[in-house]
Amino acid sequence: MTAETIAVASDHAGYDLKEYIKQELEGLGFGVLDLGTHGPDSVDYPDYGLAMGDAIAGGKVKRGIVVCGSGIGISIAANRNPAVRAALCQSGLMAKLSRQHNDANVLALGARLIGPEVAKDCLDNFLNTDFEGGRHQRRVDKLGATD
Repeated sequence: MTAETIAVASDHAGYDLKEYIKQELEGLGFGVLDLGTHGPDSVDYPDYGLAMGDAIAGGKVKRGIVVCGSGIGISIAANRNPAVRAALCQSGLMAKLSRQHNDANVLALGARLIGPEVAKDCLDNFLNTDFEGGRHQRRVDKLGATD
């Protein structure tokens, strides 16, 4: 069985946390599709949020993680694609609920707001929590998801 590949993307402010997340994913046996950025030089977060949207909508991956300084800008950019349900999370509980109730397929993190341990807790909950469906399904359908 082939391991699931998860896309990661960040701007310059999220670069270090993205690299940490990549190591965590690889350590857990996931493949990683790195959409950039590939260094700390200043870049524009919308480019990387849009790249994540394209990867999800194009079927390259089913799930992804985006990171910028606050997590806000890159999540807004990713959510412009109707196939994306990016959830900005600052705790493991938020990540768990984003999966259970919203079927989030992209985890957004703010590198200037959380540290690696909180990011790991968010990642673990995002990866290991299933969508509950049921009463939540009709709401998720209204979000315009195409997958």
